[in-house]
Amino acid sequence: MSLLMEQLKEKNKELDRYISPVYNVQRIHNSKIRANAYNPNAVAPPEMALLEMSIWEDGYTMPAVVFYLPDEDIYEIVDGYHRYTTLMTSKRIFEREEGYLPCCVLNKDVSNRMASTIRHNRARGSHSIELMSNIVAELTKSGMSDAWILKHIGMDADELLRLKQITGIADLFKDKEFSAAWDDKKEVKHEEE
Repeated sequence: MSLLMEQLKEKNKELDRYISPVYNVQRIHNSKIRANAYNPNAVAPPEMALLEMSIWEDGYTMPAVVFYLPDEDIYEIVDGYHRYTTLMTSKRIFEREEGYLPCCVLNKDVSNRMASTIRHNRARGSHSIELMSNIVAELTKSGMSDAWILKHIGMDADELLRLKQITGIADLFKDKEFSAAWDDKKEVKHEEE
């Protein structure tokens, strides 16, 4: 950590203030970075070409957001997958940057990292419905309540229900109550004509 960052942390500790991760951007080599398995953001080829040109012309103006996994000594991407991909696929950018990517490090558990990824993506634009459904399934399986998902991912209840329906996983609905119309044990009496 830089001396300036240590001084900022010390001053903010005295004032009991939060320090945003962007004040401690780190230069991390690509060999220490990997993609996460849950990013639902998709970028079309023309936009990827524009991103490559933007990074070439302007440099990296926004760091990737990563989480450090000490057991593996690796940084996993929370946000910035396409900036990382551009580094790995553009020879000229890779050479100029010497294989390094500017990164901010978050310290959150996996459910909160997933929520961070979604918030970053949703704030910028579109993302894949299929992958978004998978994230909802993973969060639900890891014990996150619907209320937690709604609050931390920024979606409404109808959208959450649709995403759960898309996954087709009955487990997602196991603790939900349904009307008697769905109760197959109830006898239904029909009037004779």
